[in-house]
Amino acid sequence: MIKNNKDKCVLIEIGSYMDGILVVNKEKNKTSRDIVNDVSKILGTRKIGHTGTLDPLATGVLVLCIGKCTKLAEIITAYRKQYVAEVELGVLTDTLDVTGNILKKEITHISKEKIEEVLKTFQKTYIQTVPIYSAVKVNGKKLYEYARKGENVTLPEREVSIYDIHIVGDVKYHENKTIFSFWCDVSKGTYIRSLIYDIALALRTVGTMKNLCRVKQGTYLLEQSFSLEDIQKGRYKLQSIEDALYTYIKVIVPKNIEKKIKNGQVLENIYQTEYPLFISENGTLLALYKPYQQGLIKPFKMFV
Repeated sequence: MIKNNKDKCVLIEIGSYMDGILVVNKEKNKTSRDIVNDVSKILGTRKIGHTGTLDPLATGVLVLCIGKCTKLAEIITAYRKQYVAEVELGVLTDTLDVTGNILKKEITHISKEKIEEVLKTFQKTYIQTVPIYSAVKVNGKKLYEYARKGENVTLPEREVSIYDIHIVGDVKYHENKTIFSFWCDVSKGTYIRSLIYDIALALRTVGTMKNLCRVKQGTYLLEQSFSLEDIQKGRYKLQSIEDALYTYIKVIVPKNIEKKIKNGQVLENIYQTEYPLFISENGTLLALYKPYQQGLIKPFKMFV
């Protein structure tokens, strides 16, 4: 049921049925799982998940998939993300952010010009080391579990892309530390804490993350997100599956092809795209297909 509320379109749950994308403005000192649990209780639905972990220290865009939209979690997680991060040069912690134990301190006084120069060198694709305090699993165990027990483990590496990065505002100097903020547009899997560590190394010092805000994921913007209080009071809007699949070409199919799609059949790819989003003649979203064998495509995400 749709209800108008001060020019906002609010989707009200009917029984246990609710499908959509909810963009939450995550608050500080809550885990991403905390947010999922809180929203699950508010909306009265268990079928819900997030699409990219934010550290407890971080705030900003946390995209939640609800109901049928949980099928899209893998797709939305892969979307590019934008952040604003605050950096404290001259301090290194075990978690690579200010919540950790201090491992090293040194005096720093680095100019804005030098920082800008170094940031430009990070507009690239490179191999990044995953931080030890993360939920990435090695041999079936999360890295932070190794860290908490003081166990040695080889940290995994992954290829990440920094599409754009630049300094935001002025550089500050406080208690022998250099403090600045930057904005960045990055690929899936990029750890901003690790990026800051690498930037600090390039500046020939150490550094740690002081604050972090995710301002965009895919097309989902911070300005369009809702706080837990908004959601609690019913002041929110769910976005559709179609909104989330904005990058895919829509293909309207006749009844005979619709039947094959509903049965999950492999199809000949005559649609001029590797990932066609099939829609019925009456506007029903059917499925997203992906490449299979030469000239063929198969179901990737089914919606019926």
